Amino acid sequence: MASSWGSFLQDEQQLEELARQAVDRALAEGVLLRTTQEPSSSDVVSYAPFTLFPSLVPSALLEQAYAVQMDFNLLVDAVSQNAAFLEQTLSSTIKRDTFTARLFDIYKQVLKEGIAQTVFLGLNRSDYMFQRNADGSPALKQIEINTVSASFGGLASRTPAVHRALVLLIAQEKERNVFDQRAIENELLARNIRVIRRRFEDVSEKGSLDQDRKLFLDGQEIAVVYFRDGYMPSQYNQQNWEARLLLERSCSVKCPDIATQLAGTKKVQQELSRVGVLEVLLPGQPEAVARLRATFAGLYSLDLGEEGDQAIAEALAAPNRFVLKPQREGGGNNLYGEEMVQTLERLKDSEERASYILMEKIEPEPFGNCLLRPGCPVRVVQCISELGIFGVYVRQGKTLVMNKHVGHLLRTKATEHADGGVVAGVAVLDNPYPV
Repeated sequence: MASSWGSFLQDEQQLEELARQAVDRALAEGVLLRTTQEPSSSDVVSYAPFTLFPSLVPSALLEQAYAVQMDFNLLVDAVSQNAAFLEQTLSSTIKRDTFTARLFDIYKQVLKEGIAQTVFLGLNRSDYMFQRNADGSPALKQIEINTVSASFGGLASRTPAVHRALVLLIAQEKERNVFDQRAIENELLARNIRVIRRRFEDVSEKGSLDQDRKLFLDGQEIAVVYFRDGYMPSQYNQQNWEARLLLERSCSVKCPDIATQLAGTKKVQQELSRVGVLEVLLPGQPEAVARLRATFAGLYSLDLGEEGDQAIAEALAAPNRFVLKPQREGGGNNLYGEEMVQTLERLKDSEERASYILMEKIEPEPFGNCLLRPGCPVRVVQCISELGIFGVYVRQGKTLVMNKHVGHLLRTKATEHADGGVVAGVAVLDNPYPV
């Protein structure tokens, strides 16, 4: 897609002036990050990286992404309730991936004890790129669905009376993206809902369950636990794993509960693309199945056997067509090109390969934009964008009482970068300009 900002992009003096004005506006609007030097303090902050101009997005694909989000909410919820499907799908992965195995151990323990939680809250973000087809037309293709710590809902909303409850936000001590979280806290506070920020360590030291498995922290009953931590192996030690188990055993509403986090793994994403799987999970909903399947890129299992052997052979023969994905969240984990080839050569005869999936590489059409970062010169670069749609659902027992889409996030990065997010310093915040 060609840019609509051609005249601006060619005038360096005008770009500099526009960039100064945009940065001042971002600071005034609270589009902020803590610095890498002081990630635990807000004494010195900077603006979150963003594009100088909104990026062109095909309006039909933006509408398609919104239309399918409620289907993805239903699908994630259905997967989280299907213990047999989760166990079968993740059986090979948990043999070789210790992080997923620890999550699954907690899931099994909670199932065995009996799930105390009766209300389930999902806050998901489904991420897409715009595949450029052979005829030049764009198509919406899903990269992944984030079911835990789906970030930037707060900051993205700034780039364009209820019963009293207490929400526990599980956060990291060193959190640069704190202002995104504060936006959510402030929104809840405006509705008379108090939020307390604690670490896993605080839960381990001061958290407890009563005989009804109600969760208490510092003597206060917790209604909702919202995870902005706990999605990567490095965020856990033995104390933190024990704290996570305590939280999962409670009757507090978890966002997400452990089953929903497992539903967001790459292995589940790959298994959902198999013929007939969606029909089993969403019976009697052919329209929803069609909308979901239209967004799927090619996804391939690397389990030991003929199917996995064939996928590896195809990737080694044409490495530029594929991406190797581990069972990780947080950005910067995927492998491309020569790095992918070396990993596949090392793992092709090992059971460890089952801890990865292979995905068809999405090839969007690049466009020009100006990416504004603290301390970086103002210049036009070739970019690609990633669109995320936020969805929320609430289920009480077996009854779905809410299911809606609740906004979007557009992140843009230079084409020279294969992987990485905003906090990692690769992508920047953006806004879609529907065309």
